[in-house]
Amino acid sequence: MGFSTVPCNEFVEVLASKAPVPGGGGASALVGAIGTALGNMVGSLTVGKKKYADVEEEMYELKGKADALQKELLHLIERDAEVFEPLSKAYGMPRNTEEEKAEKARVMEIVLKDACSVPMEIMERCCEAIDLIEVFAEKGSTLAISDAGVGATFCKAALEGASLNVFINTKSMKNREYADELNKKADEMLSVYTKKAEEIYQSVAARLR
Repeated sequence: MGFSTVPCNEFVEVLASKAPVPGGGGASALVGAIGTALGNMVGSLTVGKKKYADVEEEMYELKGKADALQKELLHLIERDAEVFEPLSKAYGMPRNTEEEKAEKARVMEIVLKDACSVPMEIMERCCEAIDLIEVFAEKGSTLAISDAGVGATFCKAALEGASLNVFINTKSMKNREYADELNKKADEMLSVYTKKAEEIYQSVAARLR
């Protein structure tokens, strides 16, 4: 099933079920794509307007980047489901003998690494989207700045949501050096970009009230 192409109601129904995928990672990717699209909409409502002629070229450039990010985030919905399946199977591997325990531990390290790679990428794409939305909010049409604020809020939620999918997997890793490295990268993104997204929201809210 292509979770990025099913109707919204079907995605939500499957998400609410006992099915192993989609889960928090795929949902975070979707929310990030929606947040990015909201910023992109501000650009769409800005180009072609005489009032914003001086930023039109920049808006088109930002929109091109946002288009690419939206596609990447939608693709990551599928990728998250793909990497979770082997992890789900690995958790069910037998560990009755020492040989089975060793084999399970070996496989777990591989699939945990893969399972972390997708939410890390979701986080990275959300950070890039927040950077774009910051400019859309600052220079885009004032008639649509509320959408930039919503977009920043969504991308912040997606960033934080994806981070939890990193942390739940790094916690189970035996290779603590690698786990700590991933945790550090995730923490750095959270430190910088949750603050930036909140600043965008507060700026937009101040202009609207």
